[in-house]
Amino acid sequence: MTFSLLDLQETSLGVLICGHGSRNRLAIDEFANLAKSIKSRLQGIPVEYGYLEFAQPTLRDALDRLREKSVKKVIAIPAMLFAAGHAKNDIPALLNSYSEEKGLVIEYGRELGINNLMIGAAGERLKQTLKEAEDFPLEQTLLVVVGRGSSDPDANSNVSKITRMLVEGFGFGWGETLYSGVTFPLVETGLRHIVCLGFKRIIVFPYFLFSGVLVSRVRKHTQNVSLDYPEIEFLTSNYLSDHPFVIDTFLERIEEVLTGESLMNCSLCKYRSDLLGFENEVGLLQESHHHHVEGLVESCSLCETECTGACQEESFDQTVVSSSVSEHKHVHYPHADHPLGPITLRTSNET
Repeated sequence: MTFSLLDLQETSLGVLICGHGSRNRLAIDEFANLAKSIKSRLQGIPVEYGYLEFAQPTLRDALDRLREKSVKKVIAIPAMLFAAGHAKNDIPALLNSYSEEKGLVIEYGRELGINNLMIGAAGERLKQTLKEAEDFPLEQTLLVVVGRGSSDPDANSNVSKITRMLVEGFGFGWGETLYSGVTFPLVETGLRHIVCLGFKRIIVFPYFLFSGVLVSRVRKHTQNVSLDYPEIEFLTSNYLSDHPFVIDTFLERIEEVLTGESLMNCSLCKYRSDLLGFENEVGLLQESHHHHVEGLVESCSLCETECTGACQEESFDQTVVSSSVSEHKHVHYPHADHPLGPITLRTSNET
């Protein structure tokens, strides 16, 4: 991608990459490497990154660093695949608060979203999976794309669009969309329905930016199902990570802010339109739900490389995390009691 941002030659302009944060060290390292890759494409421009929770530097720390470099205007880009609560509420609320406190101009860009570059990055991951496997007809292969899962139906529907674009792009025999949490259907439950379709090869693609407990969960649940159906070949693709097309998309989002073309999809936003089933959330106050864990560092010593999920099976001290998470409140998800969804959301578990 040829990139020429003349406006970025202003010495008072800086860039902030906004991440969620993770307890997994590999995920944190991967995010840092992504930020370095973006910085390498913006020579001479101050670029910092920060997290909402469970890692440092925080977003406030990153903004402080930009101010120390005499930056007067910041372009902030959410490192999120789709716009849900983090991109719509948590990050902008924090940025608005900081801007008011410090007098720093912050212009907020949009999430990575769906474009030809992101479809291309996903396609490259699938091509690598197919290259490493034995030849098998694509029309007899079923593709499962797994998204993070959100209480925002617009974000969830975008994962389904990714699935369809890949199915038609490759010519797979069938495509299904599952989620790692919050919404439905979940991975293991969904796969146990999918095997009934009769396909002998199923590719499970975790549509995530980085490693972590959720990617581990996807692979663990896939393995659970594969053990019960040895006659079916299950393949798991790698996540997106810092693929060059992903980096190009970040640069595209920065350029959109500079040209005034950074427009989010508000027509299906549950906070702005009366979406079926989510009517009570229209006009809710924009606020961050992560202030209680901002800057809290709780690294998992069991995960030096890719997240194994072992921490969920071990009884190590999570007192600080547990007490903090107990304060983490969201609007009630209308389908919390759905039989194919996570039991942690069910009303019987709410305090």
